[in-house]
Amino acid sequence: MSDTTTMVPIANSELTATPNEDDLPRRFADFDTFCEALDYAAKGKRGLNFHDPRGKLTRPYPFAELREDALAMARRLIARGVKPGDRVALIAETGPDFAALFCGACYAGAWPVPLPLPTSFGGKENYIDQISVQMESAQPSLLFYPDEIAGMAAAAAERVGCEAVSWQQFGELPAPQAELPQIDPEGICFLQYSSGSTRFPHGVAVTHRSLLANLAAHSHGMEIRESDRCISWLPWYHDMGLVGCFLSLIANQISADYLKTEDFARRPLAWLELISRNPGTSCSYSPTFGYDICARRVSSQMNVAERFDLSRWRIAGNGADMIRPDVMQNFVNAFADAGFKASAFLPSYGLAEATLAVTIMPPGEGIRVELVEEERLSGSPRDLSRPARYRAIVNCGKPVRGMTVVVRGENGKALGDHRIGKVWCKGSSVMHSYYRDPEATAACMVDGWLDTGDMGYMAGGYLFIVGRAKDMIIINGKNHWPQDIEWAVEQLPGFHQGDIAAFALETAEGEEVPAVLVHCRVSDPEERIRLHDQIRDKVRSITGMNCIVELVPPRTLPRTSSGKLSRAKAKKLYLDGEIEPFKLAA
Repeated sequence: MSDTTTMVPIANSELTATPNEDDLPRRFADFDTFCEALDYAAKGKRGLNFHDPRGKLTRPYPFAELREDALAMARRLIARGVKPGDRVALIAETGPDFAALFCGACYAGAWPVPLPLPTSFGGKENYIDQISVQMESAQPSLLFYPDEIAGMAAAAAERVGCEAVSWQQFGELPAPQAELPQIDPEGICFLQYSSGSTRFPHGVAVTHRSLLANLAAHSHGMEIRESDRCISWLPWYHDMGLVGCFLSLIANQISADYLKTEDFARRPLAWLELISRNPGTSCSYSPTFGYDICARRVSSQMNVAERFDLSRWRIAGNGADMIRPDVMQNFVNAFADAGFKASAFLPSYGLAEATLAVTIMPPGEGIRVELVEEERLSGSPRDLSRPARYRAIVNCGKPVRGMTVVVRGENGKALGDHRIGKVWCKGSSVMHSYYRDPEATAACMVDGWLDTGDMGYMAGGYLFIVGRAKDMIIINGKNHWPQDIEWAVEQLPGFHQGDIAAFALETAEGEEVPAVLVHCRVSDPEERIRLHDQIRDKVRSITGMNCIVELVPPRTLPRTSSGKLSRAKAKKLYLDGEIEPFKLAA
């Protein structure tokens, strides 16, 4: 469907969206349990609003109605024999059914476990494998799913000996009266599996206390206003979508408009249409690739000033992957005429192990960048015979309320400003543990401090993220960030973000060499050879050595359930022969 299709208004003749403003005094997640937060939100008029692919409102869902449905779901769960502490797996489709079941599980004292929907990557068997492995870790008593994936859900549930029930069927069962358990603020609220969890899944156990601490912290950090409204396409099985764009709205009493993630993927500009129609101020988050897709959809013939009004977009959040300043600038260039202001960008840093937010840029400061010499990033002495090369590092903001962040060197001691090391954090919203994995918990938790696994540095109280430590490519004692290699290749004509995966491979002689897999969209044999050589020369200019370059068919490189490139899986699939590169003519 074309992105130039005229979209209908948010409210149609039959349905009206929940309001931005309300007489109910706002409370910033200052509750003991998530259930108390929903009890309070239900006293007001705000709520969630679900839209079809064209942006037409299909279901307004006031918090009062969500609470009523959730309590009925809790009674059905209790009647089914679900007890406090039982895990309940839920395929996280954006809609009222998942929302009611998630909240109902919380009222019943059970632990909801959101699981991803199938994506267009990997196929049916890979999807069944993925959710089966996560369920083996969580050991749920029930798996709830939408009717359209009944076969895959049943196959996964059978593997782990779990009962599978469609939420349509479950919602039709009687909801007999039952006494709800007393919820302990220190008790587990839900399990969050990271989007990259496959072979060794890590289920982050989040307590009610930790959840509400983070929800309060990031709402204060974003300086939420009465006129604010959330517009989101982020999936509810990812921490930014689940915590930031679902649970937070309940605990902070904010109305929202939703597009399903798959609808955004087909028509990304529908996201900006919804933002344009909001008469109040908009708060909306996206990873870098979401902004990139929208900027690329703008043609020279499109009059963005006539089609969009982004002047009231107050918080344009960036998170969930490395923030690309060039992509953000392209977005500004594409939509400035529609009123978008670069100062609306709000970079942030977080991870599921900290519930969500660790640092947030103060609103209005926008994206601030420091240029850092690549030698500093690699930890090697400066080669004075070669011109200095720089990489733009984005400021990810200041620690949120209740969170302390330090950067430590290899000896574990805190480093001073502009010294690159491992990022550690400690605070009221750091996870309880990895569920049923004390070894993994002990490996990243030390005296209440969480080793994030990310590398960065502090400067004037702000955090700058450099990259993920486990992705680092170490060749001849020199560190290379895969992002640097990927970004360099992306600058060549014809490539998009996510077209390149860089990692290290071991040769028969035991040496490590850089390897890049690149989506190739040309069919001419001679053009492929020219492209291969161009990429090889570009990577050699970055790393100083020859590399393995493989051209692969489009859409071959795997992604996580949240849409990020999975370098580790790309490497595995390549080594296993499941990614077949194009053969180049001799």
